[in-house]
Amino acid sequence: MFRRAILATILTALPFTAIAQELEDIGWAGAIELNGSVSTGNNETTNVGTKVKFKNRGHDWRHDFAGSADYGEASGNTNKQRFRLSYKVGRDVGVRSYLYLNTDYYSDDFGSYKNGYFAGGGYGYTVLGDGPTLWKVEAGGGYRSQKARLKQEAPDDPITRQEDFASTRLFSELEHDFSDNVTLSNDTELLYSAIDTYVINESAVTSDMFGDLALRASFRVESHSDTPVGREKTDTVSRIGIVYTMN
Repeated sequence: MFRRAILATILTALPFTAIAQELEDIGWAGAIELNGSVSTGNNETTNVGTKVKFKNRGHDWRHDFAGSADYGEASGNTNKQRFRLSYKVGRDVGVRSYLYLNTDYYSDDFGSYKNGYFAGGGYGYTVLGDGPTLWKVEAGGGYRSQKARLKQEAPDDPITRQEDFASTRLFSELEHDFSDNVTLSNDTELLYSAIDTYVINESAVTSDMFGDLALRASFRVESHSDTPVGREKTDTVSRIGIVYTMN
């Protein structure tokens, strides 16, 4: 009887283990991108930039690291200089569900906010993962800090204002393979608070060229519900770049 119980337990667990491994490949994956971009909003420039994204998926743990940098000049003067870094670590608590901690930091020399960071955690769930479409959603909260860039009307006026508050975080990551060579992706992140709600949405189409190289076109929108006087609430970035992928 005892042996039969053990055998039944093993046979029951095997399908779930297979499903968990099918949802996301085990091991490292990543991409390095070099791009050119055209921006509107607070920055109306032509820029060059780079993006990196690495993921590690273990049997129980997952790690995500991403970074980006953009630099622009107009008439010999620097008019855009920004970068962003983020890291997330997660632990599986079910076949499709996981708990995570995440942090991100950004700096923008010409935006509505000079810099800011978020640190928090929450719960994630893989809605779709065993076909051509991967869709993950996350919900949580954390601590948010940002430094608003103010319009100085008098010499004694402050040029920045520090803002610190709790924030609710919602996140969606969607990726769909149209074919073996073309992939559509869309990432949306919402940081909600009564002081300022920050929404980031980025869509991209990636087309394989040859070997590990691909061509990618993307469009990014960043929007604040509350900005200092004289500043735009929405910034957009359009990019076209070459991507080197590692799987």
